[in-house]
Amino acid sequence: MAQKKRMTHLDDAGAARMVDVSAKDRTDRVAVAEGMIRLNREARTALFSRTTKKGDAIAVARVAGIMAAKKTSELIPLCHPLAASSITIDIEESVRPAGAKVRASIRVTDRTGAEMEALTALTVTLLTIYDMLKSIQKDMVIADVRLRRKSGGRSGDINLP
Repeated sequence: MAQKKRMTHLDDAGAARMVDVSAKDRTDRVAVAEGMIRLNREARTALFSRTTKKGDAIAVARVAGIMAAKKTSELIPLCHPLAASSITIDIEESVRPAGAKVRASIRVTDRTGAEMEALTALTVTLLTIYDMLKSIQKDMVIADVRLRRKSGGRSGDINLP
């Protein structure tokens, strides 16, 4: 009979708890998350020509994503606070499907991974682009949000399609 896998964020009584990572070694860790926002031609042109009514949406979205990554432990319950060594947000135009592809990369040296920081940075970047362009396009779609890569730690390197 297979042994039931224990939930790491619950104690024996089922109460929520933050996982104790104090016995783990600090290692270099990287997490990369990707996603996109589907945009019509007018919204895409405004975004990449940096001419939205609210200003340079790319610059604002990058700063928002970086800020969000740094606040992940305040937003996601039971998430450990991490000191990021590097946070990079890349925003590039996509023709098919039409829109913007966004990639958030986080590097830390710590006892736990930075996957949640990368995903938080990514989604807040996408939401900021949405906010900056909503006067131009009402039917934007945020899609394909996913972790693409992680390295470091006990589970080793993971590369996802």
